[in-house]
Amino acid sequence: MTTLMWICYSERPLLVDELCHALGVEIGFSHFSSDNVPATETLLACCQGLVTVDKEASTFRLIHHTLREYLCTHRNLFPRADLLIAETCLTYLNSDKAKALSAKPQPDLSSMPFLKYSSRYWGTHAKRELSDWAILLGMQLLENHESHVAANALFEQIFDWGGSPEVNAPSLFSGLHCASFFGIVEFMTGLLGMNNCDTGRMDFAGMTPLAWAVKSGYGEAVELLLGGGAVDPNQLDNEGDTVLAWAAVEGHCLVVKRLLDREDIDPDRSNEVGRTPLSWAAAEGHESVVKQLLDRGDVNPDKPDNEGRTPLLWAASQGHELVVKQLLGRDDVNPDKPDNEGRTPLWWAASQGHELVMKQLLGREDINPDKPDNNGRTPLWWAASQGHEFVVNQVLGREDVNPDKPDNRGITPLGESSAGGHERVVRQLLDREEVNPDKPNNDGETPLCWAARKGHESVVKQLLGRKDVNPGKLDNEGRTPLSWAASNGHESVVKQLLGREDVNPNEPDNEGNAPLSGSLLVSRSQR
Repeated sequence: MTTLMWICYSERPLLVDELCHALGVEIGFSHFSSDNVPATETLLACCQGLVTVDKEASTFRLIHHTLREYLCTHRNLFPRADLLIAETCLTYLNSDKAKALSAKPQPDLSSMPFLKYSSRYWGTHAKRELSDWAILLGMQLLENHESHVAANALFEQIFDWGGSPEVNAPSLFSGLHCASFFGIVEFMTGLLGMNNCDTGRMDFAGMTPLAWAVKSGYGEAVELLLGGGAVDPNQLDNEGDTVLAWAAVEGHCLVVKRLLDREDIDPDRSNEVGRTPLSWAAAEGHESVVKQLLDRGDVNPDKPDNEGRTPLLWAASQGHELVVKQLLGRDDVNPDKPDNEGRTPLWWAASQGHELVMKQLLGREDINPDKPDNNGRTPLWWAASQGHEFVVNQVLGREDVNPDKPDNRGITPLGESSAGGHERVVRQLLDREEVNPDKPNNDGETPLCWAARKGHESVVKQLLGRKDVNPGKLDNEGRTPLSWAASNGHESVVKQLLGREDVNPNEPDNEGNAPLSGSLLVSRSQR
């Protein structure tokens, strides 16, 4: 029954060794004996066919999903499951074997395989249900948490390093950091009552206990920390972010409100890369947080970051149409403001294929739908390159868009969509009279040349159906579409091209190489 409880109520599937160790714990005993750890075969036999081992994942699982549904529905089968799991985890962490492990990052946990799960999830279970015994075990761990192996084990699982941590760098993740991360005020209150408790202390990432409580969205924990009066809500982490920025990026509306109610908060502070709380909220699509920030008179809704990206641009690039609508409703937001690379909100929405955002932006008279970026690539060019046919159709509906506008390398939307094999987009562009289907780029390569080079048979067929396409046109290297198709092994395209009387199969390139050789050589008689 305990095995079934763990499988049903653990926060993630447990590895075989993890569950065996969990079942070997005697709650409240400081000595962990390996003799208590049951063998896998023993567990499987006790469960009488209800549990099996997933050999690929090396985890225990129930034999069928309907069994999980039944067990989770009948919670009376496992009274106080979260409390039992929390007490088991805390007992394991407080054991003599766990305390003997090195506290440095990435220690060898092979002798204590359940330690990783225990460090990460003991507080998750404890927050749901606590007992006096669990509080005693929890305080025992938290009072010396920073020097315990659990500190780094937890920190490494919850923080996105963006790289490898320093080998011997301590996490500096104190007991108050840990309790704040889990949002358990009973432990926080106990720790705050100690004389040596530093509420403003930063961990390895430069985050304070308040930052962790805010990031996790625990309003009661945030209130407790702010109520002490010794916490600076504008303190920056290693990336230059404030706790308000963390609340905004996570979308915790009530925490954002609590922070914005303070007179000493800076709601528009930029981090090291120029991102503001509004920028983060807009990029993540948190409409309510965006509204709270926009209602402030001291927040600049059009403030660009170091790359020139405004909140509107971030929202448009991620396809958050409701946030885009909020920002477009502001008179102090420039809807056509480009970033440092010349890419506008419309450019980003088109390149990502966000149709609903495109509809809003194209409905504005103060937006240039044909505005190129620094590389000369327009919104239409990028939509065509990615094969976003509905977006292409939206942009082509504008009369002020040049459907044949090349980029700085001379590549047109048709040329790029042909190279990508986007046959429906190619068809849309070929239906436009303004589009030259045989227009070469700066290297002399036509749309047919690229389609043949990449082996896109259906696109080649469309282009060969046009009378204004020269199938034997040479690029700057003297190579024809046939030459490219043959050299890249696209036999079906070679056969299509050889079916044309106006294609010379012996046309050499600038180095004198003939297009066809070996197995791809098809004679005129075979045609």
